[in-house]
Amino acid sequence: MAQITDNSAAGRFELIEQGQIAYADYRQTPDRMIIDYVFSPQVLRGQGTAGRLMEGVVAAARERKLKITPLCGYAAAWLKRHTETADLLA
Repeated sequence: MAQITDNSAAGRFELIEQGQIAYADYRQTPDRMIIDYVFSPQVLRGQGTAGRLMEGVVAAARERKLKITPLCGYAAAWLKRHTETADLLA
């Protein structure tokens, strides 16, 4: 799995590939992680970068025993396509 960093000061998970940063903005409550926005730089699009980032977000949610509320359309679509994450949806 790609190395995902939780930049909690900025409220986002980050993944660096090819010197560029893809990120997922989030907020955390006691029982859930709210994904506001997922961004991948143009040069990384179409290479699976955002998907690898979402894998890291899911791993963090599982580790923290949190449900995920995706407000971002990409995050919602990714989670829907990956049925193994259905137990995390809130």
